[in-house]
Amino acid sequence: MARKPWGRAARTTYGADDSHSFLWPGLLDALALTKDDRLLDVGCGGGAFLRHVRETIGCKIAGVDHSRLMVKLAAPYAALGDAQALPFETGYFTAVSSIVAFMFLDDPEQALREMRRVLDPERGRVAIWTASPESRGTPASPEPVASRAHTYTDEELVQLARAAGFREARLAERDEWGQLLAAQP
Repeated sequence: MARKPWGRAARTTYGADDSHSFLWPGLLDALALTKDDRLLDVGCGGGAFLRHVRETIGCKIAGVDHSRLMVKLAAPYAALGDAQALPFETGYFTAVSSIVAFMFLDDPEQALREMRRVLDPERGRVAIWTASPESRGTPASPEPVASRAHTYTDEELVQLARAAGFREARLAERDEWGQLLAAQP
């Protein structure tokens, strides 16, 4: 369901107003959004984070997801697309987020290059929550999800961002189940 969301269970899980909301504070701290920002959420699911940002901060928002059902749930803020070939103009966004989607990307370095491409080179920043290697087989990444996900050590995750051209990359948060990567072009 997580990798190819469809059906009633996906609508219930990813269409909920609080989907992954326990991860939002760290993302919001890392992004430091203001009403003047333009946020892109990659792997936006049902759009809960986008709606929250729109209601609480008031900045411009957009999402992209590979699932037609998720785009429909996130309407009118989302577009169908591929994280490795984002359908947006270069330098438009000031912030890019991704919540528990990065671990499913086939080419994470290319996805990071695309995130960097769509970011404003002066003001841009990215924040990505992903599952840690220790999360495999836990409630955060149960089977069969864990066998389909890519996890990275802390250093590997930071190095992926640097290899994709981010000049600054660091772990902004870390717990037993996840990592929050923060980076700037």
